[in-house]
Amino acid sequence: MCHDTKKNKEKKNQLNTEKDIRTRKLIYMQKKGFNFPNDFKPNVTINQIHVQYRNENNLNLKIKNVQVKIAGRMTQKRIMGKSSFFLLQDADGKIQIYVTEKKLPINFYSNQFKQWNLGDIIGVIGNIFRTKTNELTIYATKLQLLTKTLRPLPNKFNGLSDSEIKYRQRYLDLISNKTSQKIFKKRSIILNTIRNFMLEKNFLEVETPMMHHLPGGATARPFITYHNSLNINLYLRIAPELYLKKLIIGGFNKIFEINRNFRNEGLSTRHNPEFTMLELYETYANYEDMMQFIENLLKNITQKIYNNNTIQYKEYTLDFSKKFRRITMHQAILLFNKDIKLSDLENKNKLKKILTTLKININENWTIGHYIIQIFEKTVEKKLIEPTFITHYPIDVSPLAKRNKDNTNIADRFELFIAGYEIGNGFSELNDSIDQKERFNEQRLIKKHNNNHFFYDEDYITALEYGLPPTAGLGIGIDRLIMLLTNQNCIKDVILFPTLRPL
Repeated sequence: MCHDTKKNKEKKNQLNTEKDIRTRKLIYMQKKGFNFPNDFKPNVTINQIHVQYRNENNLNLKIKNVQVKIAGRMTQKRIMGKSSFFLLQDADGKIQIYVTEKKLPINFYSNQFKQWNLGDIIGVIGNIFRTKTNELTIYATKLQLLTKTLRPLPNKFNGLSDSEIKYRQRYLDLISNKTSQKIFKKRSIILNTIRNFMLEKNFLEVETPMMHHLPGGATARPFITYHNSLNINLYLRIAPELYLKKLIIGGFNKIFEINRNFRNEGLSTRHNPEFTMLELYETYANYEDMMQFIENLLKNITQKIYNNNTIQYKEYTLDFSKKFRRITMHQAILLFNKDIKLSDLENKNKLKKILTTLKININENWTIGHYIIQIFEKTVEKKLIEPTFITHYPIDVSPLAKRNKDNTNIADRFELFIAGYEIGNGFSELNDSIDQKERFNEQRLIKKHNNNHFFYDEDYITALEYGLPPTAGLGIGIDRLIMLLTNQNCIKDVILFPTLRPL
């Protein structure tokens, strides 16, 4: 530990020394007239150059005498007397720049260019050619320093090995790690693909409040804030569900929101307190329609992103072209627990024994449904690798879902699991205002016994009393979906700025 502390201290001292050197350079440059210019306009990206001229040989390039104007960050530099090579990197890629003393103004090469540092942002005007090693290169005829950097970049540009720095200083990760940059570009493409799919299906995109008078639509601990002018507490939304269903009551038929939710709970490789959800509602549809909908959506995404419905995640090959498996929660528990019988799932005393064996802390206020969901989460979830719909959730843990017409103890609800992750949750919406009111009261009693406060949403009950058409809803965890589609093991690797403890 002492050795590590000493090493970190030495590293910090080196960085401070480097910063001091660069700061003195900047002060000197500013005295000579440098003012962080903002008049350089690139006319092409580096990737466009590679795409357009990758098949051109050196002779053709000389004949065409193509001149380009590009800008980016200097990431490598080799000075060889009166000529130099350096790599220039923009948002699209990298290209080699060749610089010679004779092509630049008198003393510019020695007094200015050679003083620039890795990480500096530079404008380049020059001609395209190929070197003897056949590398596409720009022969610079004009250089302009656009931004002088004061801190050195990560060494060797092979990515950050320190994950703490990677998440806390994402900009350094993006500069040095092209894989990270590709993941976040792919995230944007996936979100656009989802939005386009929704619009093609005639869904209307809406926006609902992120600050709520009462937290609702899901069971989670909220973040609390305070509004000075109104002199009230407000809660960052844990789900937009109740507001979205109010819009259905208001007359919209098909709506969706890609939203940010906030839950004041633990962090893990699959949980971040701030996360993105797709939530949608469709009238005159049921939970089975929503299962088909999410199947079609995922097939559409994988086809458009990868031109293939098969993806690799960790050691698993996931095929989205097949019909997704559908099994009930009871069936899933029996499938993965050979020592549990169907009759056990209907006997509270036997369920208690099973939970004790599984070392699950038992809450005396739980019903049979709560016991069953605990067994499922402990013994089944992680084993659901291929896309699988789990249906027939206990009504006790589904307070906003419609009861099944044949068995009132279960809900017309499903969750989609892929590679051991819950990806989506959907159900036929409860539109019986009296039943909803009774369930809210039951939730209030359970929470009271647990010394937790339950927020009874009278306004939502009032809205329901005006009539919610038969409706189905679906929520999809965007961050977990992107983890799957980009083969990432940790949610922090698909969120640009994950929540971290301050240093």
